[in-house]
Amino acid sequence: MTTLLAVALTGLLSVTALLALARIYRGPSLLDRIVAADLLLSTMLGAVGAEAAINRHPTTVPVLVVLSLLGFVGSVSLVRFALRQEA
Repeated sequence: MTTLLAVALTGLLSVTALLALARIYRGPSLLDRIVAADLLLSTMLGAVGAEAAINRHPTTVPVLVVLSLLGFVGSVSLVRFALRQEA
């Protein structure tokens, strides 16, 4: 049962990451690319969290916290940069 769940999660997260990468590549505007990069980071957070839950690794919680803070700070700074570019 756990193996089936891991395979299903891997497939769904892989499709999500591929779609986010496609949006980063094709995005018509900078803001579309920023949102896709944030989605890609969220997908990576989900993958690390799923791996920690399936394998019962409590030591990956600090990694998740650092990645989520990096994503938040990165998104805010990129949006501020994009707003300055438009003005």
